[in-house]
Order: sequence, then C-alpha cells, then structure tokens
Amino acid sequence: MSDVLALPIFKQEESSLPPENENKILPFQYVLCAATSPAVKLHDETLTYLNQGQSYEIRMLDNRKIGELPEINGKLVKSIFRVVFHDRRLQYTEHQQLEGWRWNRPGDRILDIDIPMSVGIIDPRANPTQLNTVEFLWDPSKRTSVFIQVHCISTEFTMRKHGGEKGVPFRVQIDTFKENENGEYTEHLHSASCQIKVFKPKGADRKQKTDREKMEKRTPHEKEKYQPSYETTILTECSPWPEITYVNNAPSPGFNSSHSSFSIGEGNGSPNHQPEPPPPIADVSHTSELMLVNLLPTSTPQEAQQWLHRNRFSTFSRLFRNFSGADLLKLTREDVIQICGPADGIRLFNALKGRMVRPRLTIYVCQESQQLRDLQQKHEDRDTVTSTFFVYHAIYLEELTAVELTEKLAQLFSISSQQISQIYKQGPTGIHVLISDEMIQNFQDESCFVLDTMKAETNDSYHIILK
Repeated sequence: MSDVLALPIFKQEESSLPPENENKILPFQYVLCAATSPAVKLHDETLTYLNQGQSYEIRMLDNRKIGELPEINGKLVKSIFRVVFHDRRLQYTEHQQLEGWRWNRPGDRILDIDIPMSVGIIDPRANPTQLNTVEFLWDPSKRTSVFIQVHCISTEFTMRKHGGEKGVPFRVQIDTFKENENGEYTEHLHSASCQIKVFKPKGADRKQKTDREKMEKRTPHEKEKYQPSYETTILTECSPWPEITYVNNAPSPGFNSSHSSFSIGEGNGSPNHQPEPPPPIADVSHTSELMLVNLLPTSTPQEAQQWLHRNRFSTFSRLFRNFSGADLLKLTREDVIQICGPADGIRLFNALKGRMVRPRLTIYVCQESQQLRDLQQKHEDRDTVTSTFFVYHAIYLEELTAVELTEKLAQLFSISSQQISQIYKQGPTGIHVLISDEMIQNFQDESCFVLDTMKAETNDSYHIILK
C-alpha cells in the first residue's frame, strides 16, 4: 500500500503544506462556474453540486505577475483533468472501483470534454483506458474555457442497503505542465482541485434549493457558522496527482499514464498456470473442485497469494499480500465488493465461499459389461428379484452439444474423442437414434443411461449407445 501514500494532499490535509504556500500567488487559477453549497461550515472545504451529463464551464486564468515564468510566454501548456474520489477509503481501491463502473456501464466514460462549447483548447484527448481523465493544450495568454461533463453519479459508488443512500464526494483535479527541453509536457507548474457531488439530471438544483431552505430556517447565530454560497467555485491548490499505478502489473483506467489496455486472463487459469488435463471418469465428479481448490482458514499468506493467482485474482494480490486464509474468509460480501468493485467483488466472494456454478445439464451413466448382461439374463430366466449394486458416474454438460458429450464419454473410457465414431440413443422398439445437439438440449436433467459399446466396422473406433 506504499504507492497509495503518494496520493495528492487535498483540502482537508492542507495543514501539512509548508506555511509559505499559504500566501503564495499561484501562476494559474481555475474557476468552476457552479455555485457552492450554503450548508458548509466556515472552515470546511467548499462543496459543489453538479448534474450528471450537464456541461459545466471551467475558466483557465493566467494569474502570473509580470516577469513570472517567462519561459512559457508564447508557448502552450498542458492540463490534465481528473475526476477522483475524495474519501481515502475509496482512494485505496479506486482502480477497482473504476473497473467495476466500466463493467456496469460499457462504452461510457466518467469524464468528457464538451468540445463544441469549449474555447481556446488545443488537441483535446481522452484515453479509452482512462475513463476519468481528459487532457488538452492551451495558451495562457489567450482566453481559455473548457466545458466538462461528469457521467457518473455519487450514489453509484455507495453500498446499497435500504435505498436513499448518501452519495460519495468526488474531486475535480487539474494538473498543468510545461514543455521540457525534449518537447514533452512533464515539468509540473500547478495543481488545484475542488470537492463535488454528482446527482442525476436536475438533482443538483434540487439539492442546492434544499440546502438553501435549511439555512434560511436557522437562527442568525447559527448562520454565522456557515459559509455563504458563492456563484462560482475556486479550485484550491493541491499536490500533483501521482503517475504511478496502485497495482504495477495491472493497468487500470484511472491511474496508468501509459496507453496500454487492461487485459483479462483467458481460459480457466492465469497464463502461468494452466489447469491439469481432465482426470478419468472415476474422478469427474471432483473436477470442478480440483480446479477451484477452496481456500482454507489455515492457509498462510503465501498460500493465499497462490490461491488468488490460481483463481484469476492476481490483480488484487498486492492488496491482499498480508492476508492469511482466515483473514480473507472473514470478509463479508459488502467488504469484498467495497474493496474490489461489484464485478470482481461478487466473483471473489463466491470463490471464497466455494460456491460452485451449477451445470446446465447433469446425466448419470453406467457402463454395460458382459457380466451385467449375464445378470440381467439370469433375472429374466428365474423371474426373481436379486439385489444388485450398479455404479453410475455423473457427467456435467455446459455447452449441451454432441461434441461436448463425446469428449466427456471419451474420458469415461480413457480413450481419445477421435476414437468415438457415433453416439446413439436407443429409441422405441430398440431403434438407434443419432445423438444431435437438439436432442441433448431436450434431455431431462439427472437422466440415467446404461452405455453399450460396439466396434465400428471400418476402423478402430467405437459406436456408443445410450440405453
């Protein structure tokens, strides 16, 4: 978590800034054209309410004294806008929260620039992998106004319990850079931010009106403890946003400065851990369990790390690097979703609790042998009831295709699927009906079959009959 400690110093932590910063004239000033809330106490940071998807102007003002920063005269500077979490608790898991938002809102962005309404911005960019970040160039000597749209709402990142939940605050942060000798915009000039909450359309106006009405009901003495509502919001100085990622081996949309895309592991394991080939039919009922390997309370932190990697949770391995098996198993569903986001949180919680996904179709098969045939013949001859113990094996089907059934039966006979020529089902009057995908899809769940095999006439393959 050492990476997290490099987070910017926000308003509530400004006491840690050097005293000389308090009266320093800043080179730039950023003004958000939206009113501040009147329900904020005197020494607290301002809070501004925004409507989801509405365009809001931010004026980029050159605040330099004569002779200050002459190296940027006549040159462009670059500003990076971000919408980030205000609360430390959510900052620790911000990249997981944003990834969860991406899953729930595919194709949408958290932050956009309204380019037709903006003035003076050059080369605006929005990286597809950084949903909460936009950037552009601008000339401080010319009038510059950028209109931004925030598409996420504060309650999307609140744990939903009983409805009417309180939304989490965000921050709008602006970092401005000048060119270095190589023509790259990497030399930091100024950073500022402000606290916002985002509501559904027109919700910000209603909230502002509610706050104003509450203040009007207070006594004059109580009103003295609160700030007045200002027509615009001045962004206050803060530390620059760190360019490092929270999880070095997992690029995420909100924190990775490079343009690499977020990758998702394929198959049943990570690239460095391939699952074992399916065991013979005698062990088919345990295949899923072997692939998951439930985490035990006695597992050490090292074993817990191996379990996370094996089950495709390597993104969170650093976050849980000091957690033992017992620590992970004690996490509630709400804890895991809060840490990992909705999509991965639910998946991790189910994996921790060993919840197996029920197969689409289960059938039970018993291999017919000559001994079984002899037994059945004796029963028919004697017309007596004899207690006989038959062993059936479970076959779990997900795709419900003839190819999948062929592969499963090949495991049963410990042969390759190429050695099975055709699969038939014994129909009325003993006819043999060729198995098709549609027939399998109409099997009743937990049907029982006796398997009979016949040698194919032309090669070393077999025909299988389901009776």
